[in-house]
Amino acid sequence: MTLLLDPANRQTTLDLKRLLIVDDEEPIRRLLGYMLQSHGYETILAADAKEARQRLEEQPFALVLCDVNMPGESGMDLVRSILADYPYTAAIMVTGLDSAVLANAALDMGAFGYVVKPFESNEVLINVTNALRRRRLEIENKLHRDNLEDIVRTRTMALQQALEWLERSEKELRLSREETIQRLAIAAEYRDGATAQHIQRMSRYSELLARRYGLPNERCELIRTASPMHDIGKIGTPDHVLLKPGKFTQDELYVMAQHAEIGYRILAGSEAEILNVAATIALTHHERWDGTGYPRGLKGEEIPIEGRIVAIADAFDALTTARVYKPAFEFDHAVELMVKKRGLHFDPELLDVFLASLGDIRRIYEQYADKATLGSIRES
Repeated sequence: MTLLLDPANRQTTLDLKRLLIVDDEEPIRRLLGYMLQSHGYETILAADAKEARQRLEEQPFALVLCDVNMPGESGMDLVRSILADYPYTAAIMVTGLDSAVLANAALDMGAFGYVVKPFESNEVLINVTNALRRRRLEIENKLHRDNLEDIVRTRTMALQQALEWLERSEKELRLSREETIQRLAIAAEYRDGATAQHIQRMSRYSELLARRYGLPNERCELIRTASPMHDIGKIGTPDHVLLKPGKFTQDELYVMAQHAEIGYRILAGSEAEILNVAATIALTHHERWDGTGYPRGLKGEEIPIEGRIVAIADAFDALTTARVYKPAFEFDHAVELMVKKRGLHFDPELLDVFLASLGDIRRIYEQYADKATLGSIRES
């Protein structure tokens, strides 16, 4: 049996004054019992290790005074066992052999004292008092450590729960924000026949290019989330221009080009980083590497990386998607057309990243295909 401390009864346990005296010589154990009883201790006597174990099974003891040399199991072996099985019971060795080696062995084993026969009453009482005081301090320290561990454990659990709640809240907020962005983007794109799948393809093409180009993870996530708003400015484009099936006149091209500036004005100036990234994309995704794009004729690395990435994603999706003014091109043909614009329309290094990622590009293209396109993919 191991004596465990019950926090509800720890005062009783700490103040326990019950002692077990183990000695094969009856006069010695009776003498020890009488001496200690006269000073307020409750004593139980045992003649050998077997009887001592029985008494320990029956009730807890604050301290054991044990003879070293006994018939059968030795006192050293018994005390070693008691200290292992009853860690809150102190032990003092009692012996007729005054040996420094034996005394050190007993103390190293965990005994709190070593009394040599014949002994004086005061010697025994001092050893018992010191042993019980040390035992009390050790128990109190253990209780204190346990309490601290409980407090740390409780606070750690509370912190983990708080972090989990924050993560859930952040995830819900992020999903809500992304859904709002996608719905706004779809509202703008819907006017010229674009679909929700177009938004999905755009954002995933853009994210893939950003990651393969080596941008930081946080920037890639911003590009993925912000890129669907690239054409938000089409809200301000008149229907007779936006939905025209034929070739634009010069004036109509000018009106159409205004959607980049309109989108920028809608999105710019926010304290939210995602909207500022979206504003940059809206403004620059029609700029061209050779400087012939719009609305500001930026050239090369004057064009922000976000705009250069989305320019490739948007152009490829436009080529592979049917619009009012053109049919959808086959995947491989669209890639050929993109290659011809390397260093002209598109950042050559980014286009090379795109071409090296065609396996993943095709996976996105097929996974988020429009219904009509999906049918043609399955037939081919």
